[in-house]
Amino acid sequence: MSISMYAITVPVFTRYLNNLDAILAQAEANAAERKIKPEVLGASRLAPDMLPLTFQVQSTTDRMKFALSRLTGREAPSWEDKEVTLADLRARVKKGLDFVSGFSEADLAGTENKVLTLKVRGEDKQVPAVEHITLNAVPQIFFHLTTAYAILRHNGVPVGKRDFTG
Repeated sequence: MSISMYAITVPVFTRYLNNLDAILAQAEANAAERKIKPEVLGASRLAPDMLPLTFQVQSTTDRMKFALSRLTGREAPSWEDKEVTLADLRARVKKGLDFVSGFSEADLAGTENKVLTLKVRGEDKQVPAVEHITLNAVPQIFFHLTTAYAILRHNGVPVGKRDFTG
């Protein structure tokens, strides 16, 4: 049995963007309860050499939009990375959800066999689409989602595995 490119992108991206939004909402409520300024959690990181929560959310949404754009040939929207607060990050996630919801099974039909041209270290590289999505895009997305979750958990937001997986 084969699985469609749609099945491994749009429903997965939608579920985890919704989960991310719910986690960010919990973080907002928790920060308000603990009287933490709205921008503090956005600037939080797990280690000094890691990028902050704002970057993790921006990267999650960017990688989703670029994956779908590469597969379909649609132009990826340009979103300025100016989020600071949890409310800003939730708005960014909502933009991601709106973009992902614009793709149907028909839009992605046949892309399993597509070959993508990607820039790798400044050079064009031909990569089978299914390889790019399963071995690069989705793992990268989950890395940034997991890091965002971990930053919030590390900062005392009471989220658990069910919040992450939905």
